[in-house]
Amino acid sequence: MMPKTSTLRVVRPTDNLECITNMYRDGLGFELLNEFQGHDGINGSIMGHKNHPYHFAFTEHVGVKVGPAPTKDNLLVFYIPNKSEWVKCCENMLKADFKRVDSYNVYWNELGKTFEDIDGYRIVLQNDESVI
Repeated sequence: MMPKTSTLRVVRPTDNLECITNMYRDGLGFELLNEFQGHDGINGSIMGHKNHPYHFAFTEHVGVKVGPAPTKDNLLVFYIPNKSEWVKCCENMLKADFKRVDSYNVYWNELGKTFEDIDGYRIVLQNDESVI
């Protein structure tokens, strides 16, 4: 079992590093925790919150085109139980230039909204408690 003190970092490549960094900062309220340039031909930004046990890292491989998301069911899901907070978060996504789309899996349309970033990756903001 992973220790409770572990931090989860989700890493994915992009062809749009600056745009993605801005979208996730403005849409999800993430902070730019770190960034790097020229690490063996890779540039990147690490997004998240200092006190949260998860981060997102976006990498740009200089001279390599990675293309869009492989499927429409690549999701990050955030459960936001408070309705007014959820509404505000959905508004922030649109202001940050995420595109509102119907979810590939209609389940996520029942209590949530799905947003797509410039690379075609999707985020669901679910107005519900997390079910384990």
